[in-house]
Amino acid sequence: MLIGERLKALREHKNLSQGDIEKRTGLLRVYISRVENGHTVPSIATLKKMARALEVPMYQLFYDGEKPPGPGIPKIGGDGWGSSACDARTFAKFRRLFSRASESDRKLLLVMARTMAANRERTRKPKS
Repeated sequence: MLIGERLKALREHKNLSQGDIEKRTGLLRVYISRVENGHTVPSIATLKKMARALEVPMYQLFYDGEKPPGPGIPKIGGDGWGSSACDARTFAKFRRLFSRASESDRKLLLVMARTMAANRERTRKPKS
């Protein structure tokens, strides 16, 4: 899930306008719009302000369930990604490569991955 979409859904669920969020956070309405539309990636400090303005715990910005997520790291098992030694080796390679990349290169890769994931979701949705 993209954070901007989640922020917009929470704001609309609470019947708040971008102007209301602007007043509660001190962030400009144009910035809030850019975040909600995926043009800007907010910092953790900004996400804290948004959660406070929306009167939700911060985890709800990332989690779509009714109850808070349980403690600890979810177990990887079954046939999912990460269940084989090959996946673990691939992940270790990515981790090493990302640690050597510059901050701007990592941001570029994340933007590309988000765009690819969003395009994939659009093509997977059945047309009604």
